[in-house]
Amino acid sequence: MADHEAIKKLATALVSELTAAGQSVATAESCTGGWVAKAITDVPGSSACFGYGIVCYSNGAKESMLGVQIQTLVDNGSVSEPVVREMATGALNLSGAHIGVAVSGVAGPGGGSDEKPVGTVWFAWAIRDGNKVRLDTGVQHFDGDRELVRELTVVHALQGVLDRLD
Repeated sequence: MADHEAIKKLATALVSELTAAGQSVATAESCTGGWVAKAITDVPGSSACFGYGIVCYSNGAKESMLGVQIQTLVDNGSVSEPVVREMATGALNLSGAHIGVAVSGVAGPGGGSDEKPVGTVWFAWAIRDGNKVRLDTGVQHFDGDRELVRELTVVHALQGVLDRLD
């Protein structure tokens, strides 16, 4: 199991750094079902830097809530770099936040394929840079059961936001 204390420490550090910088974060989550947002909002004072958390588990939700293009989903599947890029950008645009983080993955125990086995998770961070948006993406392959894959996804998403703060 991942360490829940590690999640708490990361979220606390993130809220502290965002608040001190006068910045905010928004989340767009699929496989974690809102766990990244929960980790952030578990920290007292998080309302100073967090206003939006979008759980978009279905493809329809990704499309209607975040503006993910149907063709992007058809061409790439929901667990893909193009989809998380559009999810993170959608969260950023919807919220007006300084940074948006998106996650979409195969937590298991089923649903995996040869191309995208259980434990495959795509991440995107959309960072506002003046009038432009910079996008960073990455994929991880986590070993473990559904709970562990989701926990490790939360840790990686939070650490990714921290790593990208000015």
